[in-house]
Amino acid sequence: MAKVTKLAPPTRGSNLDTPTDLAEDAVREISEAINGLVADAFTLYVKTKNFHWHISGPHFRDYHLMLDEQADQIFATTDPLAERVRKISGRTLRSIGQIQALARIKDNEQEFVPPREMLRELMNDNKAMAKAMRDAHEICDEHDDVATASLLENFIDETERRTWFLFEASREAEATGH
Repeated sequence: MAKVTKLAPPTRGSNLDTPTDLAEDAVREISEAINGLVADAFTLYVKTKNFHWHISGPHFRDYHLMLDEQADQIFATTDPLAERVRKISGRTLRSIGQIQALARIKDNEQEFVPPREMLRELMNDNKAMAKAMRDAHEICDEHDDVATASLLENFIDETERRTWFLFEASREAEATGH
C-alpha cells in the first residue's frame, strides 16, 4: 500500500497561493477542518450509495430514492468546501489515501445490512457530520472567516434534514389504537 502523506501546510510564496488577508495559522486550521469535512463527505457519499444499491425489503423504492437523493446532496458539498480551502490559500485533498487518512466516518463493507440498521447507521453518521461542521464553524468564527462559516451553515441545515428523514424512516411503526 502506498504511503499516505498529510496535506502540506500552505507556504507563502508558493505557486498555489491565493491572496488572502487570513493569517497563516488561520489558513492552516481552517483548511484542516474543512479537508476533514471533505473526506467525511466523500466517505458518507460512498456509504450512502452503497446502502442505496443494497437496500431491500417492503419499503425498497422509498428508501432507494431517498438514499439516492441524499447521496447527491452529500456529494454536492465536496466541491464548494474544497474550493473554499483553495480560496483562502489552503491545500485540498489529492487522493483516496488522504480521504481514508482524514475521514472520521467509518465504512460498512458487510455483505448484508438490514434496512433499518442502514438507515440508523446513516442517521448517526449524519449527526456526526453535523457536529464536525459545527466544530469547523467555531474555528472559522475564531479566525473571522465569515464566508466559510456561512457556507457551513447551509450544509449543517441540510445535514440535519437528512438526519431527521433517516430517523423518521427508521422508526418502528407505533401502535395507534385505530
